[in-house]
Amino acid sequence: MSANKITFGLEKVYIAFLTDETTPTWDAPVHIPGAVSFTPEPQGDENKFYADNGPYFVYTTNNGYSAELSVALIPDTILADMLGWRIDGNGMLVETTDGTQKEFALMGQVLGDQKNRRFVYYRCKAARPSKGLSTRAESIEPNPDALTLTIMPIEIAGEKVVKGQMELSDTNQTAYDGFFDAVLVPSVTPEV
Repeated sequence: MSANKITFGLEKVYIAFLTDETTPTWDAPVHIPGAVSFTPEPQGDENKFYADNGPYFVYTTNNGYSAELSVALIPDTILADMLGWRIDGNGMLVETTDGTQKEFALMGQVLGDQKNRRFVYYRCKAARPSKGLSTRAESIEPNPDALTLTIMPIEIAGEKVVKGQMELSDTNQTAYDGFFDAVLVPSVTPEV
């Protein structure tokens, strides 16, 4: 249960490339500095069955999220890996039309009025970033990169999961402290 009344302030954004979807496993997380905003929008449908003159049964599907991640400047090496582009011998990032995109976990932290909350979205895929460019005027206006993400469910220990989030508690100090060292998967609790 959350100790917070509100959350605010995105920071500590990391990505970890998915290396094996069946196990699943990820590479070590890589920090992406300059997080501006992250806006996930739930995807899925709500189906209602009516009986006795009202909603009798409601079923909601969870198809993950569509999201936008805005970052000051996404490093070229990350874009090359993420989108299947390449960096040539001159150090130029080359956008190719036939690159193979890599899926990844997206991790981050938001501040809370009592405790910070850490989150992970386990299976993300990015589209090419959009970025507006404008001339410099009387003041400098940054032009952040905006990645459109598709966030999908992934099967972990026989359960389809989309995301996890945690705040520090009396029982999770080790997991909380190591949250950005590796992708934290849900612990398997035996059924009683």
